[in-house]
Amino acid sequence: MSRSTTIRLGQKRLPAIARKGIPVPTYDRAQLRPGLVHIGVGGFHRSHLAVYVHELASHGSEWGIVGLGLLPGDAEMAAALGSQDCLYTLIEKGDGEPSAQVIGSITRFVHAPPAHGEAALELIAAAGTSILSMTVTESGYAEQDGEPTTFDRIAAGLILRRDRDAGALTILSCDNLPGNGAAARGATLAAAARLEPTLPQWIEQNCTFPNSMVDRITPATSSDDRDWLRDSAGIDDRWPVVSEPFRQWVLEDDFARGRPAWEDAGALFTNRIDDWEQYKLRMLNAAHSCMAYLSALAGIQYVHEAMAVADVRAFLEILLYREAIPTLIEIPGHPREHYADTVLERFANSGVRDQIARVCLDGSAKFPTFLIPTIARQLERTGPIDCAATALAGWARYLAVVDPERQAFDPYGDSARRYARQACSDPTAFLAYETVFPAELRSSARFRAAFAAGYGQIAADGPIAAMRGAWKRQVAGDAA
Repeated sequence: MSRSTTIRLGQKRLPAIARKGIPVPTYDRAQLRPGLVHIGVGGFHRSHLAVYVHELASHGSEWGIVGLGLLPGDAEMAAALGSQDCLYTLIEKGDGEPSAQVIGSITRFVHAPPAHGEAALELIAAAGTSILSMTVTESGYAEQDGEPTTFDRIAAGLILRRDRDAGALTILSCDNLPGNGAAARGATLAAAARLEPTLPQWIEQNCTFPNSMVDRITPATSSDDRDWLRDSAGIDDRWPVVSEPFRQWVLEDDFARGRPAWEDAGALFTNRIDDWEQYKLRMLNAAHSCMAYLSALAGIQYVHEAMAVADVRAFLEILLYREAIPTLIEIPGHPREHYADTVLERFANSGVRDQIARVCLDGSAKFPTFLIPTIARQLERTGPIDCAATALAGWARYLAVVDPERQAFDPYGDSARRYARQACSDPTAFLAYETVFPAELRSSARFRAAFAAGYGQIAADGPIAAMRGAWKRQVAGDAA
């Protein structure tokens, strides 16, 4: 498609885009009520929560979203969305031809870095704001020396909200954390106590923090994605978002001042959120992280390419069915094995082209919640741990031998690399990294032996051979 026939994304150009056969918002975006403010408008928010709100708006809902960027780096998103009336294109990629649709649920984006913080406070304190949602990643919940955190700024906004008597507020975490609502509550209360001694009591009485489990693979947008959208769909979009077709959202129904009817768009409200979280954390998230560093060492670029390697797939099957599943409580009507089947199917999706480098992000924050609990439980029940131990050994090897400039970001990367360098001569030295490894693992002779064996085979024979050795040891043990 020539550039002369492409259409720059914008509100006035939606009819022309629709004539190309691309679904666009059919609702009056000017009539959406900005009752939902979302901190951290990245790819995941735009492929997940914003899509649920968009679909409801298409059927008469009046809820809309105001995006809020608190970091200096959010300037790029502010510029992209600002240039196209906060519209963006969602590209869904399965194994067939990708599909595109324009999403319109974000009606405004406010960039409020620390130097311009008043705008953020005003949004949090606005009487029309009923839900403050966020996607700030795992590291966003940690206190930082000398710099105001996201939760410090939320607490400052809550002071203003209280003083204006603007009403109750739901604070909804959409981050990939176990008990993300409880984590948001704890971080908010801690920040509030730092600012004003009486603020935590007001928060306890006026704010709710529902836990939620969110799921949709959303790789980073590439120049190829922008090119496909321009050449195949005829849309010029500064920052489209790419996702797999699958999505899931499970959450508690604990909202202080109403909410969109998200269940009408497929969300599941439940009182078993902990069990759902464990399904995702110990199967999907753990499998992602367990394959990531070993695949990176093998020079594999994409998740689906790794899944095409027989030993990688077998390694993940053993990890899921023999190591993770026995540690999980089954949810009635949702078999653990079916969830594991879905994970493998999603990873094999060749359309989404999920980057191994993306999955390697934040190992120090991810492994303690994704994988360590499975190992600890299997040690208690004398169950299998070979695949999990080999995956952690792969992470240690990755940290030691890959150029730090080429490694995926980890906020604790410098500390992790210090232990990883020691592991080159003594593999179990890595287990002294207490940020990840609790005392019961560090003192377990069985875990230390499995870790050392996995590390030794990675160093001697390579990551694929190590994965093959881990899954075959379990099969051989069953046969014996």
